Amino acid sequence: MEKWIKWKENHCQPNFWKNVVPVDSCGPYHPSDTVGLSEGTCSKAKLMGAIESRSSHIGLHNHDTISMAVIDKMGHIAVGTSTNGATFKIPGRVGDGPIAGSSSYADDEVGACGATGDGDIMMRFLPCYQVVESMRLGMEPKLAAQDAILRIARKFPDFVGAVFAVNKNGMHAGACHGWTFQYSVKSAEMNDVEVFTVFP
Repeated sequence: MEKWIKWKENHCQPNFWKNVVPVDSCGPYHPSDTVGLSEGTCSKAKLMGAIESRSSHIGLHNHDTISMAVIDKMGHIAVGTSTNGATFKIPGRVGDGPIAGSSSYADDEVGACGATGDGDIMMRFLPCYQVVESMRLGMEPKLAAQDAILRIARKFPDFVGAVFAVNKNGMHAGACHGWTFQYSVKSAEMNDVEVFTVFP
């Protein structure tokens, strides 16, 4: 409650970003090593280096993403994700939840994917779209999930994230980076829900 009261009184989002200015205001934020440079003179390498993962802020007690995929008896596939994102988001910020292909994606002909983790990093790669398209090209769910996560890790080695994949036949798998990830499965053939643990 104290954190919320401080946020409300300051009329400002707490700044969870690193290496940005201004530090103690509501922004707009800019990478600190690019201040004073005219627009267009900032190199891609500088910007990528200035953006650090907020993985140290993600933990057991502050991570609340739920992603679910369902295959009905007719074979139709649906997927959805619900997430709160960073505490007291910056006004106007759009997280990865509503971005098609980022935190979830499904295609009746192929399968589905759900994602969780550092959405501000992951949404740049549309990992769930990548997973489903890789399965369309013949990859098993495990390889498709691993491929999508590795694509992100190559650019952002400190990011924390995970995906699960399920194909239209119900074969499923997960992949993660920076943490141990769990997902649950229940099918008509199963008596109870089974929890699967995926290690980085």
